[in-house]
Amino acid sequence: MTDTAAFDPACFQPLDNTRLFPERTDAPPKILLLYGSLRDRSYSRLMSEEAARVLDRFGAETRTFDPTGLPLPDAAEPDHPKVQELRDLVTWSDGMVWCSPERHGAMSGIMKAQIDWIPLSMGGVRPTQGKTLAVMQVCGGSQSFNAVNQLRILGRWMRLLTIPNQSSVAKAWQEFDEAGRMRPSPYYNRMVDVMEELVKFTWLTRDNRGYLLDRYSERKESRAELSKRVNAPQAIGE
Repeated sequence: MTDTAAFDPACFQPLDNTRLFPERTDAPPKILLLYGSLRDRSYSRLMSEEAARVLDRFGAETRTFDPTGLPLPDAAEPDHPKVQELRDLVTWSDGMVWCSPERHGAMSGIMKAQIDWIPLSMGGVRPTQGKTLAVMQVCGGSQSFNAVNQLRILGRWMRLLTIPNQSSVAKAWQEFDEAGRMRPSPYYNRMVDVMEELVKFTWLTRDNRGYLLDRYSERKESRAELSKRVNAPQAIGE
């Protein structure tokens, strides 16, 4: 069972527990919240605001992106101010919360547009890879998990560490009072659970993100490129 003929020993690295469990920094985890509706009374926004309050209680630093004015993907250049604002916030963050309403059995277009504007790589920097993610949704009717399931797929595609727990609030219009605050309920308790889990996972992975993302395939590719460059014939006159 140890026959690995296709394996490149030069690119193999044994697990290093000192890098896997480094000393922790004391800076609060930085969490970015995205919501998926532009309505004046947006329940995904109200849910995100409630989640931000809970994250603050857990010692996190939070920022929320307002998608108002964000152009559709490919309808503007990446230097559009709202696109730059979103990308700067993603780069700033250690983790994210995505909260979408469910529309026609899926996440909203507003939610998807924000995610589509986030690239996997920007100038050699990977703004999402290895960071944590929590997913939530609000429903106008009975409880559903279509939106959070789709958000999980996108989280995996963006190489985010999506935590196991999630929140789905049925009949969201009943769960918030006139001031926009979430009423005490099992739905509220579940949201607190999700935020608590997000902060814990962020603390566990933030300081060793670079090591967690150090991959055999990329080391092998980098070694091949280096070998090709070093062994290339020198240009005449060089």
